[in-house]
Amino acid sequence: MSLDFPLDRTAAPVPGAERRAILADPGFGRWFTDHMAVAAWDAEHGWHDGGVRPLAPFTLHPGAAVFHYGQEIFEGLKAYRHADGGVWLFRPGDNARRFARSARRLALPELPEAAFVRAVEELVRADAAWVPEPDGDAGGGAATPGPDPSASGPSVSDPSAPDPSASGSGEQSLYLRPFLIATESFLGVRPSAEALFRVIASPAGPYFPSGVTGVTLWVTETYSRAAIGGTGAAKCGGNYAGSLAAQTEARENGCEQVLYLDSAGRGTIEESGTMNLCLVTRDGELLTPALGTILEGVTRDTVLALAPELGLRPVERAISLAELRAGAEDGTVTEVFAAGTAAVLTPVTGFKGAGHAFTVGDGTPGPTTLALRRTVLDLQYGRTEDRHGWLHRVL
Repeated sequence: MSLDFPLDRTAAPVPGAERRAILADPGFGRWFTDHMAVAAWDAEHGWHDGGVRPLAPFTLHPGAAVFHYGQEIFEGLKAYRHADGGVWLFRPGDNARRFARSARRLALPELPEAAFVRAVEELVRADAAWVPEPDGDAGGGAATPGPDPSASGPSVSDPSAPDPSASGSGEQSLYLRPFLIATESFLGVRPSAEALFRVIASPAGPYFPSGVTGVTLWVTETYSRAAIGGTGAAKCGGNYAGSLAAQTEARENGCEQVLYLDSAGRGTIEESGTMNLCLVTRDGELLTPALGTILEGVTRDTVLALAPELGLRPVERAISLAELRAGAEDGTVTEVFAAGTAAVLTPVTGFKGAGHAFTVGDGTPGPTTLALRRTVLDLQYGRTEDRHGWLHRVL
């Protein structure tokens, strides 16, 4: 049986003037739209009670499984308004499939892919006024040209040309947060027989409002993010709660974020905070850790697919900290960046750890990183042709 999401429109929307003031400077995750998509599941009836309803708190029994055993998952994706006024999603089917994989790992019911996408679509339609207008061309139009056979490294845009994406302009969007929580009230370690699905939305401004800058990562030897057989490949809250102490450690050591190594003690790099890590090499490789204990990021997969268009050879394999450090020091590794939904690509310009510190390149965001970032944004905002079929029109 298909799950529908009929609209029950709120009688008290945020007034237009107040909404416009919020959209002028929304930040990230500070404000929420007028509605939410909802659905329920139980072992007897399956998925039911779908709809788009006014945003409001909901009540759970203090014994709900989510409170005691952390049985929950979530996703993150964005809606983008294009220059013609249309509103689009970017690869929502990939988020839907990852949501289902996360549900399997956390012993939660799997929401059908079509229902996930429909819930997101209907919420965006209901709250279309909350999707920010594009405020300028951040991408410069056409995608970066292919490789120059005579060049020794990757082909990127003319480094002397202005890069509007580096200014952080033109990146407003509507961030969408689907989540699923176990709600059966009981005290016992077993899968919940009841669950609630919700999608909420929050307008998002540019992640780098003052321009794209590089960050320094703290290589933690105290904490690990995931282990073989653990929940590292699932998008669940426990992974993020467990990262907070590591982030604090990074800030105490003068770094913006943390770099995790594998938990088996092999010294291989895994993720940067909540993002996937990528390395650009002098001979034109785009290296990233292989999947298994890390999250299969949609932005990560997008960058790997686009890499050949910028003259890069995508390679997924184990990368040791020793290799990264030696490569940065001898120039084999020319750039490093982190990839994720919120910031798209974040240049990583340095690393610090217990008894060591090193810089990548000249310590500033590299041209390949900025070119890849611009290429992804151009696709998301409809400024260049979508040859991969990733855009999904809502309005």
